[in-house]
Amino acid sequence: MKNLSHFYINGQWVSPEKPNDFIVENPSNERQIGTISLGTNVDVDKAVTAARNAFNQYGFSSREERIALLEKLLSAYMNRYDEMAQAISQEMGAPIDFATAAQADCGRGHIQTALDALKNYEFQHTSGNATITHEPIGVCGFITPWNWPINQIVCKVAPALATGCTVVLKPSEIAPLSAHVFAKIIDDAGFPAGVFNLVNGDGMGVGSAISSHQDIDMVSFTGSTRAGSLISKSAADTVKRVALELGGKSPNIIFDDVDLEAIVTKGVVGCMENTGQSCNAPTRMLVQESVYDDAVKIATQVANNIKIDRADKPGNHIGPLVSKAHFDKVQSMIKEAIKSGATLSAGGLGKPEGFELGHFTKPTIFSNVNNKMNIAQEEVFGPVLVIIPFKDEQEAITLANDSPYGLAAYINTPDETKASRVARQMRAGMVRINWASHHYTSPFGGYKQSGNGREWGTYGFDDYLEIKATSR
Repeated sequence: MKNLSHFYINGQWVSPEKPNDFIVENPSNERQIGTISLGTNVDVDKAVTAARNAFNQYGFSSREERIALLEKLLSAYMNRYDEMAQAISQEMGAPIDFATAAQADCGRGHIQTALDALKNYEFQHTSGNATITHEPIGVCGFITPWNWPINQIVCKVAPALATGCTVVLKPSEIAPLSAHVFAKIIDDAGFPAGVFNLVNGDGMGVGSAISSHQDIDMVSFTGSTRAGSLISKSAADTVKRVALELGGKSPNIIFDDVDLEAIVTKGVVGCMENTGQSCNAPTRMLVQESVYDDAVKIATQVANNIKIDRADKPGNHIGPLVSKAHFDKVQSMIKEAIKSGATLSAGGLGKPEGFELGHFTKPTIFSNVNNKMNIAQEEVFGPVLVIIPFKDEQEAITLANDSPYGLAAYINTPDETKASRVARQMRAGMVRINWASHHYTSPFGGYKQSGNGREWGTYGFDDYLEIKATSR
């Protein structure tokens, strides 16, 4: 069992001001795997002071100095790559093969991408009689979730460090192991004391202290829309910059001219990946009426064949949900959908046979769903897919955009002209045509209640920079 009760502040592992133990659980077997301490305002104050003092020098460091540090960070990350994958698998239930190939790779990918962007980023240019300078905003407070833990840590920390900012991080208290490993990686890389600081805690305690702190210049949060709204309100009194990457209910439009079996299969697998715990998961499958019944049959068969197993088992399967509380939430939404009249085509209530221990959930599909049902509008954040029919292109666009969210949209048709036409009308920050990949260099973020700002690559630099005009 891991004792993770210390915080990383000013280049040292330090004891919390007031111990407040919080048990970390393995969701595959419900066993305790570690203990952290939930921090207080005093711990946050210490971290912010360290970050503020460090910024006085690091904020004026050269591009070359920061490139050298990021290169060391990448090397240190790769040295602990397997340790990172193991931590992610244990803390949030990602199957070890998936944690190794996808989850842990996000840390590598975002460090490399930030490093590449830093080498070529134009921090200064001339406009008229003014020199326009992009300068680091200062001390950044990061509040990150458990579902893709190192992805959401590094896609914030790497560009912040690349641009000359200093950092105070509060990772999810449910999945803190990977953040602890990352703090060791920062230390291995030799960043100056105070540039990166880690304080564990919950949202009401450390999260609120970060978002309202007068000496934090910007806060970046990834999580639920409800929590993002509260953070914006908490940050308002200090008029700090707020960047939010929030929820989604992404449409996956399937026209009748596709290879139906292949595209529907990709849609189901894409929804169920990471046990459905991805903000950009294609959870609303919109299928043209002429092939709707066939699509439901294919989707049902695919869902019934998805393998489920513990996170420590190698292989191509999905793992558990992250916690008992989250399992109960997903179950309540499945129950409500059944009551609302949606047809249960696969999965349903209860745990899969043979998995009574752990927070395992059946891959679930609802058909005969209309877009007004709660199950079609609310983010489930579990392995639950709804399939909705549409008549024609215009109705597909209308249904796709009929959501409070606008994070991602998926379009499937071999007709490139139609695909481009539909993509242009999507009110979403990320559109994928025929399952094209979304690269680390592409901006990540959404419209409407899916948040504001953009992360990843060069686009991720903007939130951490102020713009100064010096006229002569």
